[in-house]
Amino acid sequence: MPRQTRPNATPASPPAISPFFQPIVDLRKGTVFGHEALIRGPTGTPLHSPQALLALAAAESRLTEFELLCVEVILAQWGRLPDAGRLFVNMSADALVAAMGGAGTACWLERMLAHHNVSARDVTVELTEQRATGSPEALGRAVEALHALSARVALDDFGEGHSNLRRWKDLQPDFVKIDKLLTQGIANSPQSVALVRAIVGFGNALGTELIAEGVEDAKDLHVLRDLGIAHGQGYLFGRPASALQPALPEPMAATIRDTRIAVMPHASQPSQPNVLRSLSVIQAPALSPQTPIDEVSAIFQKHPELHALAVVDKGTPVSLINRQSFMNDYARMYFREVHGRRPCLAYGSSTPRIVEREENVESLLGILMSEDQRYLSEGFIVTEKKRYVGLGTGDQLVRAVTEARIEAARHANPLTSLPGNIPINIHIARLLNSGADFAACYADLNNFKVFNDHYGYWRGDEMILLLARLATQHADAHRDFVGHIGGDDFLVLFQSPDWHRRCTALIDDFNRQAPGLYDEAERQSGGIEGEDRHGVVRFTPFSTLSIGAVRIPPGMFSHAEDVASEAAIAKHDAKQAASGLTVREARPRA
Repeated sequence: MPRQTRPNATPASPPAISPFFQPIVDLRKGTVFGHEALIRGPTGTPLHSPQALLALAAAESRLTEFELLCVEVILAQWGRLPDAGRLFVNMSADALVAAMGGAGTACWLERMLAHHNVSARDVTVELTEQRATGSPEALGRAVEALHALSARVALDDFGEGHSNLRRWKDLQPDFVKIDKLLTQGIANSPQSVALVRAIVGFGNALGTELIAEGVEDAKDLHVLRDLGIAHGQGYLFGRPASALQPALPEPMAATIRDTRIAVMPHASQPSQPNVLRSLSVIQAPALSPQTPIDEVSAIFQKHPELHALAVVDKGTPVSLINRQSFMNDYARMYFREVHGRRPCLAYGSSTPRIVEREENVESLLGILMSEDQRYLSEGFIVTEKKRYVGLGTGDQLVRAVTEARIEAARHANPLTSLPGNIPINIHIARLLNSGADFAACYADLNNFKVFNDHYGYWRGDEMILLLARLATQHADAHRDFVGHIGGDDFLVLFQSPDWHRRCTALIDDFNRQAPGLYDEAERQSGGIEGEDRHGVVRFTPFSTLSIGAVRIPPGMFSHAEDVASEAAIAKHDAKQAASGLTVREARPRA
């Protein structure tokens, strides 16, 4: 039997080390799934922390030996615990290679498991990522050997260190632990939500279970659970301790089992979405600056669908020849005899409209609103990285910009930046699928049209922004979803049990603050003298807020449009009653 070497943490004697255990929780059931074993040095000394121990072992050039000693200490303790469950133990790649037969140790880990009466089926080796292995091939063989023992493998700290998608794909681990860099604060980070959602997709594709590390906040927990993370670990569930934690406290287990869903932090769509990426660019031949006028005519006759031709010098467009004006001149008497052999560069427009494919909506709106409108008839040249790629028409541009603005508004309202119709429908579907009990509250302004017509859209936007701000303030950011349908129409999806009180407070606050948006004369008189929505001149009192609410019990509806329809009926009832808050009982769809 090969000699088992033992590293000395100091030249004299190793420090007394002992295992601590931190629970890993099943986020689907609210139960303890397993424990990660962590090593601690003597209490009350500088060597108590694992970082200090590892640093000392590295300084002695005995890091791998020290890791194996830690594993043996952990297994010895674990083997003495009855029905301990699943053990997660940390090993570097080099230590795992040594434990599975490298460096002349035969299968050290298999012998240690048998010696301490620990089943390999209960063990998961976490590959730590503080340092990369010197041999990826040797690591791959070690992981295969570990799986052959029926043990499992986890990638630790994914998103930090050397952990990456290639290692995930090559090693095919059973678990991937998502680093706290991505999990902490996720309830307020749209970017982290997007990244973790992508990781969940990889996990589903590769058959890997995910463990969220660093869970310390209940709001983050709800988001991680709703993103489909199977397991969690962090101070919220329990700190490392010398004894195992057999179960979660019931309040924490109830939190996990709570059917209410998390409101994902909303990232408003870019205010300047790309347009031309989806625009069908006209593939048209390019002219060189020396192309004769007669040849330009021949190309136009060969391609009757082209509205223009671009003159391009070494890939860079320099001029645009409009078909209609060119053919009108070419048909004039003696034009071809005088100009036919001359180069076309001098004939085209020397200031063509050039649009880069990466142009965004706002810059293109500037083109549409500029005083120079020649491009509507001449069209424009499309470039990519300033190189010619084709042509576009004014009609195409107007249509593309309009569609892009409408699509952006469906995702996020450009005025309030609140979620638009598509995120609203997605959230309703999540509520229905989860079996949550919620209230759909449709908020709408009374007498808003008269106010908007009297003061103009700028002041009207201020009133809409007031409603958006107050609706957000009166909602629980992690339980209640505030969406902006459009105009002065908002939809709040409450999971807060005190939603009725919140709606009443929202109405009271809006009705108290809205008069401040009126001029002094109107404030004194209590309203505006002007045309109502039917064109009749009459006195219209201050704008007020109406909310039509409908409680949606679990299982009544299966489609988001059914909930939206019920909320719209409730809103209509509230407008008719003009009494603030109206609550409607949901009715199943036929």
